[in-house]
Amino acid sequence: MMKKISVMVPTYNEEENVVPLSEAIIEQLEALPQYDYELVFIDNDSKDSTREKLEMLCKGNPKIKAIFNAKNFGQFNSPFYGMLQTTGDCTICMCADFQDPVEMIPRFIHEWEEGYKIVTGIKTTSKENPIMRFLRTCYYKVIKKMSDVEQIEHFTGFGLYDKSFINVLRELDDPMPFLRGIVAELGFRRKDLPYEQQKRRAGKTSNNWYRLYDAAMLSFTSYTKVGMRIATIIGFIIAFFSIAIGFVYLVLKLIYWDSFAMGNAPMLIGMFMLGGIQLFFIGLLGEYVLNINSRMMKRPLVIEERRLNFEEKTPIKL
Repeated sequence: MMKKISVMVPTYNEEENVVPLSEAIIEQLEALPQYDYELVFIDNDSKDSTREKLEMLCKGNPKIKAIFNAKNFGQFNSPFYGMLQTTGDCTICMCADFQDPVEMIPRFIHEWEEGYKIVTGIKTTSKENPIMRFLRTCYYKVIKKMSDVEQIEHFTGFGLYDKSFINVLRELDDPMPFLRGIVAELGFRRKDLPYEQQKRRAGKTSNNWYRLYDAAMLSFTSYTKVGMRIATIIGFIIAFFSIAIGFVYLVLKLIYWDSFAMGNAPMLIGMFMLGGIQLFFIGLLGEYVLNINSRMMKRPLVIEERRLNFEEKTPIKL
């Protein structure tokens, strides 16, 4: 029986990219006639003409499918949900802006046929902003040191996933999935392939500092305990020195009652320092609580508005 390759592409305001990208992906897949294929787009409530372009593509090719979300469900939920709706023997995930080279598709499939259940694309070089590249590198190094599980550096989710791993994802029941961490924690035998990340071909990226911060904090609060441990240790150290300094101050005051006068400066400095540290760790604690609260609410990953070219009109059961 002919194996089926699924390619899943999340979109958000990609009107200039979806048509040329679909043509480039199909060209790669049709060069491998031994495989059947499907190309699945999941649109996260685009505000431009992306959906009109996807409707046109679906009408012209029944192997192109599309899911339209009822609203924007975030940068993690939408692609994760799209992966769960694929029906191939393996699923290749890639972004819609050509930063993930389509030429990697045959290489992914080759390694998959060699027995690897997961084949990841690792950005060894990039044409993105050097400052952003540096900051990302620092983040990966820090999170790798702090994490309780393996973390894959410069891995964005671009790669191939065997159907058996997709089935594992369906069983997770996680309302806030972080694919990069899940692959590192629960993934099967894996092959890492290096590639150079390209510049966005057209359109404007939706990534901003808030979205990057959101990704960093989701990873940090999901896969590390070090934040709370640091808070406990620093709190203990500050409390110890505060008590020691207070005791010394009291002794000096008793001995030199008339001549020993330091004013309010030490107290004010100490209060501001302690207050700043407390506010920082209260905020960090809040990130952990927010993560827990979001998971406890058990909200659905995505609410669909409609889907095109799917045989089943209802989502694959999660």
